[in-house]
Amino acid sequence: MVKRLHLQGSAKEIGFQHGSQGKQEVMNSLEAYERLFYVAKKMSWQEAREHALLHLNAIEKYDLRMIEEMEGIAEGAGVDFQDILALNARSEIALTNIGEVFSDGCTSMAVSSPIIKDTIIGQTWDWTASQKNSLLLLDIQAKNTPRITMVTEGGIIGKIGFNSAGVGFCLNALVTDKGTNKVPLHLGYRAVLNSYSQAEAISKISNGQIAASGNFLIGYDDGDGNGMTVNLEVSPFGIDYVGGDDGWLTHTNHICSNVIKQYVNDVNDVRFEDSILRKKRADQLIKASIAAKEPINEQTFERWLSDTLNKPCSINHFENENAPEYRKVETIFSIIMNLSERRALLRVGQEGAFEEIDSMRAVTL
Repeated sequence: MVKRLHLQGSAKEIGFQHGSQGKQEVMNSLEAYERLFYVAKKMSWQEAREHALLHLNAIEKYDLRMIEEMEGIAEGAGVDFQDILALNARSEIALTNIGEVFSDGCTSMAVSSPIIKDTIIGQTWDWTASQKNSLLLLDIQAKNTPRITMVTEGGIIGKIGFNSAGVGFCLNALVTDKGTNKVPLHLGYRAVLNSYSQAEAISKISNGQIAASGNFLIGYDDGDGNGMTVNLEVSPFGIDYVGGDDGWLTHTNHICSNVIKQYVNDVNDVRFEDSILRKKRADQLIKASIAAKEPINEQTFERWLSDTLNKPCSINHFENENAPEYRKVETIFSIIMNLSERRALLRVGQEGAFEEIDSMRAVTL
C-alpha cells in the first residue's frame, strides 16, 4: 500500500509535513520529471523551473495558501521552492504542444441517481511506471476547509480524492496546443477538493482561471441521500459540461465538447486507438450492467476498472513496449470513491485486491 501521511495545521505546516515525511517521494518525482522533460521536450530542469514561475502571479491571486504549502514542502524536503512549483505545473509543461507530446491515460467512470442510491466515482490513473515510487496517500486536515483524502505524487498538492463534505474528484488529461500563464491544473484539482459543494468547486475552475485543458469529473453527495456527478471539460478559454444526464458518465483523454474544440485543438494523436476506444468500452460496461439490471456498487467498479479488453490500450492500461519512453504509460493506481458513504478503495498497480483507505464523516477544524 502507498505511504500515508496525516497532515494538519496551517498551509505552511501541512506543506512541511508533506515535504519532510514524504521526502523520498518528492525526490523521486523531481528525478522522474527532470528526465521526462529532457527526453520529450528537450527542456532542462532549470528551463522547467523558469516556465513554472510564469504562473506565480496567478497563483498568488488565486489562493495564497497554495504558495505557502508549496514553500513548506520545499523547506521540509530540503529543495528549492521553484522545484516544487515546477512539479505542480508539470501538466502545463508536459501536456501542451511544446516539443514531443506526452501520452497520458486515465479512464474515469461515475454512477449516481437515478441508476443507484449512492454516488460512486472512480478511475484508473495511467502514467509513467516510475511514478509508482512517488505515490503518497494524504489525509489533510486544514482550518476552514473539509478534511481531504487524496492520492498524489510526492510534492504535488492537488490530485485525485474526496473530502468530508462529500465532494469527490477524478481527472483526465487532455493534450492540446494552447495554454496560458494562469493557475496550473493541479492547483485547480486541489481547489475542487477544498470545496464544500459542486457549485463552489465549479466556481474555482470556470471563467478561464485554469492555465491548461483537462477533464474534471466532480461528484457530490450532501449526506442526506442526495447526490450527482458532473463532468466538465476545462480550458483556459472556458468550460463545458459533457454527458451525465442519465445518472452515469465516463471520460478518457480526448476532447468531447464541440464548445471546447472551438478554442483549443486536441493533439492526442493516439486518441483513436487508445482514448476513444477506452471510452467506448467504459460506456459499454456501464450500459451492459444497467441493461442486465445488476446491482452497481464498489465491486462492480472494481470489475470495470480491471477490464483488459484491447490490452495494452485497455481501461486497465498496460505499457506498450514499442513506444518511446515518454509514451510508455500503464495503470499506476485505480481508485473507487463512494461519496455517500465517505469511503474509498485503492489498488496500486494492475493486479491484486482493492483495499479500503478511508471512512470518514464531516469533520472541519
